Amino acid sequence: MQIILASQSPRRNELLTRMGIPFTVVIRNVDESFPEELDPVAAVRYIAEKKAHAFREEAADALVITADTIVAIDGRILGKPRDEDHAVEMLTLLSGRRHEVVTAVALQQGGTTEVFHEITEVYFRSLSADEIDHYIKNYQPFDKAGAYGIQEWIGIVAIEKIVGSYTNVVGLPTAKLSEMLHSRLENLS
Repeated sequence: MQIILASQSPRRNELLTRMGIPFTVVIRNVDESFPEELDPVAAVRYIAEKKAHAFREEAADALVITADTIVAIDGRILGKPRDEDHAVEMLTLLSGRRHEVVTAVALQQGGTTEVFHEITEVYFRSLSADEIDHYIKNYQPFDKAGAYGIQEWIGIVAIEKIVGSYTNVVGLPTAKLSEMLHSRLENLS
């Protein structure tokens, strides 16, 4: 079965590679907006499915994997920061608090799309303004939901604990994805 990863995320690419799954990357710009009334889980599932639908042609002959990740705190959705000030605002909000990272994955093949999601709780210790500034200036987290990458410096020094999938916070819930892919392969044989 040919697999297409429809994502420009280097982290998703690395995780899928580490899973030992052969795939091709195909990138297409997709509008990631969603209706404002959606809660965090519904929003991330909506975006993942929207991305999948942009690859209908490719899905005729291959399995297309799309994904989206958001950070949510107090029901508020934090996407990717617009700029440095926005990143400071997000990290200040997360400092000393628990938040959720929600990743939705859509698997599209033929005329069907299957969407699943994973939620991981992340607990940050309190961060000083200097630590936040250091992280933003040295790691440029502008392509990451919630303005941070768990695999970077901030994940080592500031995250006290997580409850759930680590790879989900990186951007792809690999254990669940592996289970879904194996199920599809079994159904083909």
